[in-house]
Amino acid sequence: MAQNKLARFADLETFSNVLQYPENMPGQWQAFFKNPHPIVLELACGKGEYAVGLGRLYPGRNFIGVDQKGNRIWVGARKALQEPLPNVAFLRTQIDQIAQYFAPGEVEEIWITFPDPQLRNGKMRKRLTHPKFLRLYQQFLKPGGRINLKTDSPDLYKFTKLVIAQYNCTVHTDFDHVREQAPDHPELSIRTHYEGLDIAGSSRIHYLCFSLPETLAGLEQDAVLKQTVMADGLD
Repeated sequence: MAQNKLARFADLETFSNVLQYPENMPGQWQAFFKNPHPIVLELACGKGEYAVGLGRLYPGRNFIGVDQKGNRIWVGARKALQEPLPNVAFLRTQIDQIAQYFAPGEVEEIWITFPDPQLRNGKMRKRLTHPKFLRLYQQFLKPGGRINLKTDSPDLYKFTKLVIAQYNCTVHTDFDHVREQAPDHPELSIRTHYEGLDIAGSSRIHYLCFSLPETLAGLEQDAVLKQTVMADGLD
């Protein structure tokens, strides 16, 4: 297994569609893709199933899978090169550093697919829909740009709905049970490795699509959120 990882890390150095902790990237993504098409991110992309799947569906858009785990990124990057999908790329970095790679308004849309729901006590701020992260996204997401969450965790789903309500976000779509409410939706029919595992054991997939307000409430609202989450048992 260790040798396999080392081989994959070596491959990543040669993959033209992978950037690892690059410098001077804000405002340069259209030059990287060699076209002016809109840019969409898949955060904590794992093996990149959504970046690849969306790339197939929308050749007129550019997709970037973002993850820290090079061993996982290798899977999606290799597939995108083999097909080929020139509109799919991967960025290796930590999600909490994401804002340093994009200029204001450079990203049109974000997908967060089956992230770690961070259900352990005291881990609420690590959830990728926590206001801490929404403030990062707001630095580079275009005004009105949409954030998509797909998860099998009812707790993360409820937590995100609470964040949306308390921070005056705009909900565009809310599916409590994707397989019943939108069984043929092309974007939501893309399956990830983690979706297949059904870790939550709920046999139900939740989906939210929302956009941020022009100004997101500050840290004082975070304290209110924390109290509400603790009272509701979602911490």
